[in-house]
Amino acid sequence: MKKTAAKLVSEANAEIETLSVADAKALHGQDGVRFVDIRDIRELHKLGKVAGAVHAPRGMLEFWVDPESPYHRDVFASGDKLVLYCASAWRSALATKTLQDMGLENVCHLEGGFTAWSEAGGSVEDVSKSP
Repeated sequence: MKKTAAKLVSEANAEIETLSVADAKALHGQDGVRFVDIRDIRELHKLGKVAGAVHAPRGMLEFWVDPESPYHRDVFASGDKLVLYCASAWRSALATKTLQDMGLENVCHLEGGFTAWSEAGGSVEDVSKSP
C-alpha cells in the first residue's frame, strides 16, 4: 500500500479549510451558507443531521456537483459556502479536497464532523425513517 487512508486525510487537511464547531455554529442558518451531509442515509436515519443540511451521499457527490453531469444538483452551483461533514471529518476532508480539485472555491468541512457538532449542542434535525 502506497498511502493509507489516514495519510490521504492528513494531506487533504493540509490543503483545505476546516471550521471549528464554534465557527460552524456561528455560520449555521446564515444566508449564503449550506451545510452538506455526505454520510450514508442509514447514518442520517439513525442519528439525524445538522438542521437544514442538504444530504449528498459521498458516492454521488462529484456527480451532483459537476454541472455537466446528468445528476447535477443546482444547490452546488448556487455560489453558497458549502460546509461538508461526515461522522468524524475523515470522509468530509477527502470530499472537500476533491471538490476543490474540481474547481469549487467556497467549500470547507467541519472539524470533528457530526459527532462533534451534536456533542457541542448543535441543532440536529430528526430524519428517522417512518415505520
